[in-house]
Parts: sequence; structure tokens; C-alpha cells
Amino acid sequence: MDIEKDIPKIDLPQDFAIGKLSQSDIGLLNLYANYPCRLKAEIFVLCIRGEFEASINMTRHIVKPLSFVTILPGTIFQIHRIEGNVEIYFMGFSSDFVSRSNIVKPFLDILYLIRELPIVQLENETGAFLLKDYFSLLERTYSFCSPRLGTNVLNHLHTGILLGINAMYKDKTQPKTTTPKAEQISKDFERLVMQNYTTQRSVAWYAKKLGITQAHLSTIIKQTTGRTCVDIITSMVIMDAKAQLKSTTLSIHDIAYSLNFTNMSFFGKYFKRHVGIGPLEYRNS
Repeated sequence: MDIEKDIPKIDLPQDFAIGKLSQSDIGLLNLYANYPCRLKAEIFVLCIRGEFEASINMTRHIVKPLSFVTILPGTIFQIHRIEGNVEIYFMGFSSDFVSRSNIVKPFLDILYLIRELPIVQLENETGAFLLKDYFSLLERTYSFCSPRLGTNVLNHLHTGILLGINAMYKDKTQPKTTTPKAEQISKDFERLVMQNYTTQRSVAWYAKKLGITQAHLSTIIKQTTGRTCVDIITSMVIMDAKAQLKSTTLSIHDIAYSLNFTNMSFFGKYFKRHVGIGPLEYRNS
């Protein structure tokens, strides 16, 4: 099955959205139950009351009260059931906004862990209700002055949220679960990429590390993620480059060197091919 073709893709029509779901919205949500989709947007969910069961990248999860869920772009998402007196807050950033945003370095380091542990059970009600107040304030602010929330404001908001999520995951460890062989290879590949993308961009290198052929690895990754091996490697390199260009004062030469490009010219061409503009123009944008 070609996941990219068979599963509908869902994105936000604007850069940012925020809202609240309550008991009266359950009927609407149930209309979409049991239909998987690929979320192109980046979504954050806070569950205060009620419970719902959902699949995130084909793994079933129970989202209980006082839970925070991070759904990364490209996630295959499916709701199975919703129960109880629901009170759920959500916010999201469109794929276009995420592609233009400055991903902070600490968030890059926990991406793999978030994919493995998309749900964080908040330790106490105080922290959960502080987050609820934060969502509520953002919702009221957005409804009052959304036309005046420019890109700079949204960039600062996005950065703050990512740093907060990084703090949530600070003491988390990767779960030990039994998964089908193809999914395990896919996870091992993504883990290797996140550990080695700064020095290795060859699919053949990753296949050798995993003990399989390059063709077999490419087939598994396409089937389990809907993306190519090169797409996954490139996305990590570009996210890191963007983060360094926007959040550090390192020279472009030093950034190119940190990502194992042989020279600044090659890095510039690589960056422009995938982003549409050169690194200097991106830094100054």
C-alpha cells in the first residue's frame, strides 16, 4: 500500500489555530472516527477531562485526563472512540508555518523520543491547570487580535511551546515494546538518522548499519512512513541548519562545517535546493 496516496492529508488553512472541544463536540468528532488521515500540521493537545482512544503512527494510545499530546507533522492519526465529559484544548501550526519556522536545537534532540512517546501524563493537577489557563489565555488573545498576530509573534510563541515540551520530556525514557520487524527497522533507521545526520547522508551507510540492503531499507521506509530515506535524512539536516541560522551567531561556513559539508558553496546549493532560498537570505528573512 502506498500510504501517501491512500490516506488523506489534513493541514490547517492558516498559520495558527487554537480552540477547545467540549461535550457538545463529541458528535462531530465521532463523524471522523475510524478514518485515518495524515496530519501535515503540528498539533498540541491538552486533555483535562474525558478520555479518547487514538492511533498515532499505527500505535494505539489511550489519552486520559491530565495528558498532553504532541502530534508531529507527517503523523498518521486516527480517532477510535471518545468518552466522558470531554474538555480538550488544542493548538496547531500549519505545515507551511512549520517549514518556515525556527526549530530550536533542544527540540531536535527529542524528536525521536516524541515519536515513541507522543503522550505525556502530567504529574499533578496544578501543572495541568496552569497549562489549561495558558491555552485559555491564548485562545482569548487569538480571538481578540488574530489579524495582528504577525509571523514574529507566532515564531516566538512556537519557540516557547517547543522549549516547554522539551522540559516535559527531560526525564522521560524510551519505552521497551515489541513491534513488527518492519516497524522496528523503520524506528531504528530514524534513530540512527537522528544520531548521525550531521556526518552521514548516505542511505547505503544506514542500510549497512542495519544489516540489510539499501533497496530493502528504502522499501520498508516508504511502506511504514510514506517518505523516502533521503527525505528523512534531508529533513533533519535542513531543520538543524535552519535552527543554527536563526538561533546562533555562527558563520555560515561554521554551520556548513558542523553539518559535514565539504565547503560553503555545496552547503548553500543544498540548502537552496530544499528551502528555496540561500542560507544567508534565510538568516536575514
